[in-house]
Amino acid sequence: MSTQVPRLFAGLVDDAAVFPPGSASLDDAVVAHREHRAAWYADLVGPLLLPASALVHLPALLHPDERIDVGVIGDVPIRRLSGLLAAADPRLVPRQLEAAVAKRGEDPLPGLTELLALGADLPKMDLYAEIPLTWGLLAALDRIAQARADGVRVAAKFRTGGLAAELFPSPVELAAVIRACRDRDLPFKLTAGLHHALRHTDPETGFTHHGFVNVLVATTAAAEDAEVAEIAELLASGDPLRLVEPARIRRDGPRPLWRGFGSCSIDEPLTDLARLGLMNHGETE
Repeated sequence: MSTQVPRLFAGLVDDAAVFPPGSASLDDAVVAHREHRAAWYADLVGPLLLPASALVHLPALLHPDERIDVGVIGDVPIRRLSGLLAAADPRLVPRQLEAAVAKRGEDPLPGLTELLALGADLPKMDLYAEIPLTWGLLAALDRIAQARADGVRVAAKFRTGGLAAELFPSPVELAAVIRACRDRDLPFKLTAGLHHALRHTDPETGFTHHGFVNVLVATTAAAEDAEVAEIAELLASGDPLRLVEPARIRRDGPRPLWRGFGSCSIDEPLTDLARLGLMNHGETE
């Protein structure tokens, strides 16, 4: 690992360039991902995230001897994912499979059961079950925790933003989810709305976004047995003085519970980490 990327931030940001709001073309996303993998900050960046239906189009963009780590996002029914993965070009190395198991208001257990059954055929791949922050959440977390205890490589995934206000959980809602994962020793991943380090309001949309450093510090506090109120205070803070130092003193340690997040921009989180003094600028100057 590069000494310029502290262990706390290793693999924190998966490359979701083809997803909104960035919506890069697959060709442009592959070119940019190569640049990220060759850059001084490469250890910050996780796999290239792609819709499952796009896997068939990726080989034409690769060099003959090139291999690329990908995270597969289920944009087709769960039952079709196994076939798409089996047919993938051997130059693609699927590291994780992420799939929504229910829509808001639906019982997540049937879809979760289907995904866990698929996991039996994919023993070397990490599964992420995206669960709505609504009815049935805790029962689904219990089911995931049981599957992990049985040896399945599965974790939870939650949405923290989107194109509508209701897709942004409040600090208390997100804090409760983080604490619930901590109580079950359950890793989780987040997606959407986390491009920047600190909590902020987007002037164009009026949506208030969670900050990824907020989440990191709050999750660390949860791992150290903080209650929901304290976790929520950290998530709600926009004060860098309260957040940067706790992150700084833990830079060389592991990141508890939180696997990371997908972002259509790598430059924005990278720039924020540099501006806050949490990571070496390296070659960005």
